[in-house]
Amino acid sequence: MDWDRVLAGLPMPAMLVEREDRVEAGNGPLIALLGDGVVGRNPAMAVRAPSVLAAIGAVTRQGGVQEARMTLRRDGQEQVFQVTVSDQGEGRVLCVFRDVSEEEKAGEMRRDFVANVSHELRTPLTALMGFIETLKNAARDDPKARDMFLGIMEHEAGRMNRLVRDLLQLSRVEAEERVRPRDRVELKPLLENVIGSLKGVAERSRARVELAGDPVTVPGDADQLTQVFTNLIENALKYGREGQVVRITLSPEDTVRGPAIRVDVADEGEGIDPIHIPRLTERFYRVDSHRSREMGGTGLGLAIVKHIVSRHRGWLRIESEKGEGSRFSVVLPLG
Repeated sequence: MDWDRVLAGLPMPAMLVEREDRVEAGNGPLIALLGDGVVGRNPAMAVRAPSVLAAIGAVTRQGGVQEARMTLRRDGQEQVFQVTVSDQGEGRVLCVFRDVSEEEKAGEMRRDFVANVSHELRTPLTALMGFIETLKNAARDDPKARDMFLGIMEHEAGRMNRLVRDLLQLSRVEAEERVRPRDRVELKPLLENVIGSLKGVAERSRARVELAGDPVTVPGDADQLTQVFTNLIENALKYGREGQVVRITLSPEDTVRGPAIRVDVADEGEGIDPIHIPRLTERFYRVDSHRSREMGGTGLGLAIVKHIVSRHRGWLRIESEKGEGSRFSVVLPLG
């Protein structure tokens, strides 16, 4: 059998091992994976993965098929391969390498997501159950305690409601992310409406919101863009200092994809340590978990913003320095 031609027809890295001693043949993807000079070498020098070598030995001696796992680190990234080792007769063993890195990453994300949602719901649920038990017994005839506990229960129920709302919003945004919106949206009136809807939040922190820039129309989904700027401006008002000015500026920008509009939302808050910035758009990631929860945050707002901006084929930029405030910039293409 012409093994070189057989292996060349396989899209995944594959190699033929002869009696555990020598790599007899390998295809192009295998050379790209393990480097030149693999063919003719001992498998232990070519693969350097004990589980794969053990599978090769077992199949050589006993026949059949074995599965093994191999992890490689390339260009700073970890790759995980599922290796299928099968008996080909006459002491030959075929090894096929399937990259399962994305599957592993997706599985890890799902596990983290379920764990985070469970954690976020457990605290308010535990509080509600405890207060209900107290109201049924010790505080049954104590009006003052009853009012206090009912207020806390209302707060915790509101927190769960916000979490479920944001989870549904995130799910919808992710489902639509590949479909680019085609409506035309006038950005400045949209921002004015958002600022008006957050007037109460601004008054509570004695802050002022200033909007500058010329009117502009962009292709987009008005409801989703409203969600983006509501999240960003509300965060600026909540986490900035009392009496600050939140500045929203529209300005043109040239990008590699053509002309665009940049919307900056800048606050005068404490700023964010640069170590946190790359992770701010991760689900449930918070710089200050206690403060965020106290202010009603779910840890999903910036994840929603990221996905909506991505759907609009735009970019989200975050700039901040400790003590200097923060600036969140949304860049939206005009065409």
